[in-house]
Amino acid sequence: MHNLPELATGRAAVVGNASIKGVVACVPPHRVGNDVFVERFGESVAEVTKMTGVAHRHWVDANTTTSDLCAEAATRLMAGLDWSTDSIDAILFISQTPDYRLPATAAVLQARLELRPGIIAFDVNLGCSAYPYGLWLAMTMVATGAARRVLLAVGDTSSRVVDPSDRSTALLFGDAGSVTAIEYDPLAPVASFVLGSDGRGAQNLIIPQGAFRDGAARGDHDQTRLFMDGGEIFTFTLKAVPPLVADTFRLAEASADDYDAFLFHQANAFMIKHLAKKSKLPTDKVPINIDRYGNTSSATIPLLIADDLSERLRSSTMRLAMFGFGVGYSWASASITIGRLACVETITS
Repeated sequence: MHNLPELATGRAAVVGNASIKGVVACVPPHRVGNDVFVERFGESVAEVTKMTGVAHRHWVDANTTTSDLCAEAATRLMAGLDWSTDSIDAILFISQTPDYRLPATAAVLQARLELRPGIIAFDVNLGCSAYPYGLWLAMTMVATGAARRVLLAVGDTSSRVVDPSDRSTALLFGDAGSVTAIEYDPLAPVASFVLGSDGRGAQNLIIPQGAFRDGAARGDHDQTRLFMDGGEIFTFTLKAVPPLVADTFRLAEASADDYDAFLFHQANAFMIKHLAKKSKLPTDKVPINIDRYGNTSSATIPLLIADDLSERLRSSTMRLAMFGFGVGYSWASASITIGRLACVETITS
């Protein structure tokens, strides 16, 4: 047992004997530029773009789901690692855009990928904080002996739930899926995590209706579509994330100089730059790709790994700090060393 400190921002966790072996992200082929919104929103498109930093995003068609993107990513990843389907012990699916209300999409993916019966398969409903939470969960499963190899599928197709008449969300979100391969490794460096939540902010980023409770109406648009109170989300983020960064360093017994990159959830470009400045992080170690992909919700951090960091991770190891925050409210961080990865790439399908 590790003697872990009490942290103001969340619960501390430390996991050993598990490592990331590969990451593949998948985006749909349909690339949408900001010009398509000008007729709908007029001059305000430039204003929104200046704040969010989004120039392009990829959107699925009406027949494509998050699991489709994750299935493509998983197939490429297993081939790249030479992992047989019989060697997988667990598949986790973390998303807020599942295939069905039931059954779990992880079970659907298990059958689709022809993984053997009897493995662990379940869903987790998380968005912006999903990737650090998912890494902690998958690596803990490996460290405790429940599984030797885990596929962690994380992604969202938010274009399916935004209101096309709401400029604050219609211009912001993109679609992506990802799969991360995690394996038992007795030589793996210890990874540390900070995990927290505050459900008092649940109403500020929500789809109020369409499930089994009709929530209070938010905004003046379709209540089965995504509502976002941008001002409240911005205030929450600026309050919650800098202390999360500090606690992450404290738990890892590290400083900013010890890391090769800081991976923030790609909420919007202005916010990321402000958080990096407030946390006194070097901007050249804070990659931003929201301009190319939009806010892909749960998939933003693995998309940074599979796209912006792919070349470095093929040839060297990197110590990374990851910070996810948003819907829930929920937040999580990870301090982890990964590389050299046999398979790390972004594909289109």
